[in-house]
Amino acid sequence: NRFVPGKLAADIKQTKPFKHLEEEAFLNLLRTADALTQREEGMLDGYGLSHSQYNVLRILRGAGAEGLPCGEIANRMITRDPDITRLLDRLERRGMAQRSRESKDRRVVTARITQTGMDLLGTMDEPMVDTLKHLLEHLGQKDLKTLIELLERARETAHLRP
Repeated sequence: NRFVPGKLAADIKQTKPFKHLEEEAFLNLLRTADALTQREEGMLDGYGLSHSQYNVLRILRGAGAEGLPCGEIANRMITRDPDITRLLDRLERRGMAQRSRESKDRRVVTARITQTGMDLLGTMDEPMVDTLKHLLEHLGQKDLKTLIELLERARETAHLRP
């Protein structure tokens, strides 16, 4: 049997078959996530934000005026970032977020989005939707729903197993 590489194998110039279908699926997922993230980051660069900073601002916008404790922001991140403090430092220096200690429990630091952060996100909302549509709408509604379901099932399994 002569190996005929699929698209991923050809892209990464792999000359031997994958050992398992799961390996090929996993590597396809990583390669795709990287390609999509690079396109999104290209759009975010125009606004001077990293993917993680954009994610924090969106989380804070969703939290409203009450804000969120820093640890809760970390729990809600799309991709884990071990240093929420530095992310918030950068956003604070740019006037997009602010932190304060809670009077009830001085150990808790709550972060909130500022009007500057809200304004920036407001200008980004439509271009972000356009970017995501450009990247994925060709799949169609049915396939997108199937993709979402499959990814959620894979993620559930990842959370269940050590």
